[in-house]
Amino acid sequence: MAGRLLGRCASLLSRASSQATVAAACRIPPVAGSTELLWVHQTWPQVPGRPLCNTRSPAKEETSELMPTRTRLDDFLEKAATPDDVLLAWHEHRGNGNHAAIAMVKLARLVQDAKGKGVAPNSELVTDPRMQDLMGALSEQVSSVWNGTLVSVLRSLWILNLPSTSTVLNSVQTEVLWRIRRLSYKQLAFLVDWGAWRKALPDTVIVNAALKQLELRWTEISDAKTVSALISKGEHMSPTLKDRLEDKALELAEGFSAEELRRVCVSLASQSRRCVPLLRALSYHLLQKPSSDLTTPLLLDMAYAYGKLNFHNTQVFQRMASELLPRTPELSPADVTRCAKSLGFLKWLHLPLYEAFASHYIANSYSMPQLCNLLMTFARLGFEPSKGEDFYSKVHSALEGSLSGLEPFLQMDVIWSLCILQQLKPQYCTSLTQHKQRLSEGNPAQVENCRLKLLHIAATLHLEHPGSPGAAVASLSPVARSSPLSPLQSSLQGVLRSLVGGRTEALRTAVDTVYGWTIDGELVVDSENKPIDLVMLKAPHLPGGGGAQALPAGARRLAFLAWEFPNFSSRSKILLGRFAMMKRHLQLANFITVEVPYYEWLELKSDWQRVSYLKDKIGKAVAEDMAK
Repeated sequence: MAGRLLGRCASLLSRASSQATVAAACRIPPVAGSTELLWVHQTWPQVPGRPLCNTRSPAKEETSELMPTRTRLDDFLEKAATPDDVLLAWHEHRGNGNHAAIAMVKLARLVQDAKGKGVAPNSELVTDPRMQDLMGALSEQVSSVWNGTLVSVLRSLWILNLPSTSTVLNSVQTEVLWRIRRLSYKQLAFLVDWGAWRKALPDTVIVNAALKQLELRWTEISDAKTVSALISKGEHMSPTLKDRLEDKALELAEGFSAEELRRVCVSLASQSRRCVPLLRALSYHLLQKPSSDLTTPLLLDMAYAYGKLNFHNTQVFQRMASELLPRTPELSPADVTRCAKSLGFLKWLHLPLYEAFASHYIANSYSMPQLCNLLMTFARLGFEPSKGEDFYSKVHSALEGSLSGLEPFLQMDVIWSLCILQQLKPQYCTSLTQHKQRLSEGNPAQVENCRLKLLHIAATLHLEHPGSPGAAVASLSPVARSSPLSPLQSSLQGVLRSLVGGRTEALRTAVDTVYGWTIDGELVVDSENKPIDLVMLKAPHLPGGGGAQALPAGARRLAFLAWEFPNFSSRSKILLGRFAMMKRHLQLANFITVEVPYYEWLELKSDWQRVSYLKDKIGKAVAEDMAK
């Protein structure tokens, strides 16, 4: 009984509510201010008028028509091929404000397409009476334009480059600002994407308001395209929104296309935002893409992004190399130098790929800046091409007429790179003496770096080209070490003190040489490999020359070199170019080098193991020297 009574009451209430809503909807004008308002009123009558207790038959809902009736103006606008066709269609079949907005969007798109084809827009377009009538209708009825169309028409007015005093532009800008809270996140993203570079104050206010809304409603974002578009405009965003967008990108990374992966990575690189979790996710999904998606520009951009952010992923690098290797002959010199430079920053040496780069240089014409970048990258990695004779003969023929005309700092870097590659010609250094004053100017870090490189160049002339001109470059005092000791260096020096039994006169540590290199430890051993006092012995590698006594017969001078992880190419045991040159210079200066790499030292757990390790290293190094 109670259930039946409750059902009848519910039925009466539902019918009364439906009638009242229909009556209210009838009082609404045909064109409302926004589509959302129309939709709400049109869907209210769909409330089912059935008893709550009746569960045997589902309610029959009426389908309301949300889309407006198609008009002849819509047909003509769809077929329009020129801006004049749009204006003619509007003149003959004039519509409401929403139609005016659609016509404006179509007209701006046609103008933009004409610009893309090299056709200049008609200068009288804005002053055309039909255009004035179209803009007047849009300005007067802007409140009736749908949200999506309103955002698009604002962009169209930007494309048409209307002056800031334009009535229609001001009307649309004001309406967009009023509706900013009712726009969807995609429409807000479009405003940011299209208006980020606008400088006018009203446009800046709109973009900032859209960014504020996105910061409040960032959880609504659910598609990868919007995230990638917003991240690319990161320099206009607050740090909070940047962090949230990166979190959202991490959530949606699986749905990114290859182009969106590229866009996000390049954007992060341009903003220097090294978000490691996101980069790892993007790297994983990049590896899943087929080769057809990995275009050459995409691979080059990804290499640039990884190099700029110093982010290492061996699997991605291997995939890049395997994709780029067969395409190398098709690359331009700019592409080759860009890719080589990016991988060089990562200290990643893929021998077949770099051999292909060297062959590409032999077969093509490079500009001087491109050649300089390629040489500096090869020197950084210590790469020696298999076709060295052909490669360097072309390099020298290009440098002989152009090296002296380079900017002083670039000239010094190129000569220093040639020293690493053992391709220095003494005549290259003569022009450096003219720039010594210029190279000593700048911030302290840059000055110290220049002094070191000049010392290395002078050491190359002295040790590898004795008696050659250009030794005036060597008139510099050695640069003392300013960085603190690493754990490996500190540990090695401690064990060396134990090896000599605490005799300070038998050991030098952190030795700054006249060659610009710092030796971690120096010993002089006799014919039985036992340390002897070295304080009174001559030391040509020291600024003061050491003592007065000559080296005893059968004695040998040892240089201990602690090789850290950054001294090697990525994922290998190959020394980088500058450290290979250091080892070569010290050997030419009559040192026996005892190398202590980090991957061997870390396996030794006790001091007695390390002392035994060093004794064994000394014995092997001396034996190899005697065998020579």
